[in-house]
Amino acid sequence: MSTESPENVLFVVMDTVRKDRLTPYGYDRPTTPNLADFAAEATVFDQAVAPAPWTLPVHASLFTGRYPSQHGADQENPYLEGATTLAETLSAAGYDTACYSSNAWITPYTHLTDGFDEYDNFFEIMPGEFLSGPLARAWKTMNDNESLRAVADKLVSLGNTAHEYLAGGGTADSKTPAVIDRTMAFVNDADRSFAFINLMDAHLPYHPPEEFAAEFAPGVDSETVCQNSKEYNSGARDIDDDEWDAIRGLYDAEIAHIDDQLGRLFDWLKAEGRWDDTMVVVCADHGELHGEHDLYGHEFCVYDPLINVPLLVKHPDLDADRRGDQVELLDLYHTVLDALGVSSDDPATVDGAVPPDPTRSLVADDYRAFDGLPASDRDPGQRGDGAYAFVEYSRPVVELTQLEEKAAAAGIDLPADSRFYARMRAARRVDAKYIRIDRIDDEAYRLDRDPGETDTLADGDDPTVAETESVLSAFESATGGAWTDALADDVSDDAVEEMDDEAQKRLRNLGYLE
Repeated sequence: MSTESPENVLFVVMDTVRKDRLTPYGYDRPTTPNLADFAAEATVFDQAVAPAPWTLPVHASLFTGRYPSQHGADQENPYLEGATTLAETLSAAGYDTACYSSNAWITPYTHLTDGFDEYDNFFEIMPGEFLSGPLARAWKTMNDNESLRAVADKLVSLGNTAHEYLAGGGTADSKTPAVIDRTMAFVNDADRSFAFINLMDAHLPYHPPEEFAAEFAPGVDSETVCQNSKEYNSGARDIDDDEWDAIRGLYDAEIAHIDDQLGRLFDWLKAEGRWDDTMVVVCADHGELHGEHDLYGHEFCVYDPLINVPLLVKHPDLDADRRGDQVELLDLYHTVLDALGVSSDDPATVDGAVPPDPTRSLVADDYRAFDGLPASDRDPGQRGDGAYAFVEYSRPVVELTQLEEKAAAAGIDLPADSRFYARMRAARRVDAKYIRIDRIDDEAYRLDRDPGETDTLADGDDPTVAETESVLSAFESATGGAWTDALADDVSDDAVEEMDDEAQKRLRNLGYLE
């Protein structure tokens, strides 16, 4: 590999992929042989932490260098506004930029595609105009107006119902090969490139290609196992050990397909002579729960299977080795700018962008040297000696709406004082975690002794836990104070008539209004 700084970046997000299901992290099934080969020439990070447990806020953090409470893109406000993105900065600095994905959140509607010269979304159910144009503006208006939020929730619910029924089995061919094809075409035509891709195979529902299902889930019918996490989480559906095994097998098969396609992309880059001149980042935005803590999916908690994610980076300034120090996905924003030599003096970084910070760049000598920063220069997460990472989970509006529907259909009442309605924040270090929760009791764990996070120590006198809680309090103070209560449980849709005629017409044509 060349010792010169690379001129190109390939940034891969494997959506919803758990760290412990990958060969480089010790999984005993051969799900990711290509990532294992990649790991031999990359740095493998064992303690990488996502700033949230789901797609939208994590990607907004990757693209802005801000924590979720700073950039504001979350389910209560599902779009990124008033921020200059990484792609905008790189495009202004002369890089060709592209984003290819099959994730419905990475669209012009959410502004996550701002700054990309080329982008395409291969989401197979929802038409593109749903997340852009007049209909998107209508949805934005509804989310901004509390009296209309229930209508927005109904839209999401109906959309997810369509996805649940239409994205099954025979119609659910993976879009990952198309994403890889478009990426290769873009890189082939680019001079200096920043290519960002999100691969959605491992996200529910799991309907892997037949060849991978045959290897990792033989005899499993993906149409019969539980593919709706809200049915399980609400208590409307039980899953026994055999079904969990089948679900995990399908999940492994989906990951194997991602690995196969990444291998195709990596081989092409090598054959075209572009490998040595390309920094490659591979990570997950969050993981997935398969019954741990009696939860399925990636909602309603910030446990480690969701937020301690895989991260592998190939760059000349990083040794091909493993690292056990804690890092944050937020740092990748600064790492990319640093690796490409885009400095804080570049005009492209001035207008609304977070300037690159060497203490947050994985390729810088003073990475995580936060204790040397003046207090006025620190972001909310630059606490102490850099040993901490921070996670924020706002009220899960979309998931909650679906959960309530599944519960109601089964005659189940969800308690208002439960994790389902809660906002959460956590401070994590390698050996401990403290979780602040606004509706139920706080939780805290010694990860070095209790990696499964089964025995909470929030009410105890463990000094490591106490220190972690103190650091979390400092983070909360720096972000405007602790969350003390979630939004009101109910919103009214009585004011739907306040919507303009065009918005009502489009919603009516789609069957969302009568």
